[in-house]
Amino acid sequence: MDTMTTVSEVLNKLKKEGYTVDFNLDNNCLICHGNSLQIYPDEFLVDRHFRFEGISDPGDEAVIYAISSTKHNVKGTLVDGYGIYSDGVNSDLIKALKEKAGSGYAGKGNATPESKFNEATPQRPAGDRPLDAPLVEMDLNAFRQQIKQEKAWQNSDRNAITIYKTSGMRLVLVALHQGAEMKTHTAPGIISVQVLEGKIRFTIAQQVAEMGAGQMLALHAGIPHSVFATEEAVFLLTLAVGPQGR
Repeated sequence: MDTMTTVSEVLNKLKKEGYTVDFNLDNNCLICHGNSLQIYPDEFLVDRHFRFEGISDPGDEAVIYAISSTKHNVKGTLVDGYGIYSDGVNSDLIKALKEKAGSGYAGKGNATPESKFNEATPQRPAGDRPLDAPLVEMDLNAFRQQIKQEKAWQNSDRNAITIYKTSGMRLVLVALHQGAEMKTHTAPGIISVQVLEGKIRFTIAQQVAEMGAGQMLALHAGIPHSVFATEEAVFLLTLAVGPQGR
């Protein structure tokens, strides 16, 4: 997979290569605003895809798909956000896009899961860390050191890294500077938050939890919540998505 600096740079390059249509997602097909074109999953190919890793929030990540359809004689691009919560809103079309792009879903049944690795991004160009495999070892102390050494931590009020990602679960390590806030949002599955260092304030409409190192909570799906760092903090965020969200 190719890596460039910005989303706009990739889109401009693809446009020069003939990917001139701006696709959008519908329930079960790709659509192009301005005409009635509808392209279904069996009618297109994903020629390439480009991943960009968010630095301001675990939900800020995005992927660009370069798509072509021989049947409709058209080439275009689709930009889709896919951060920590995106698996819960995947339609069959999103699933087809990811499968066509080779970013993968493990086979059903009792088959051994296919090993998957993180892809290179401008922020993390190495691209060789396992994200999913029959067994994935995760050194939380090493990841804590890593995200505090990256430019994103120096240049913004937070940083985050996905350390495990499979169809039903995702683990993200999040670091917040004192005073940083993840504004009110919802998750499509049950989440847990485990504070590893510092202090945070976790808020829902009916309750406020002041949390420090060694404390954790669980929250059901769909409940609006926010997170505020009362001290510089690092926490492990886990999202578990049931069968209805796959």
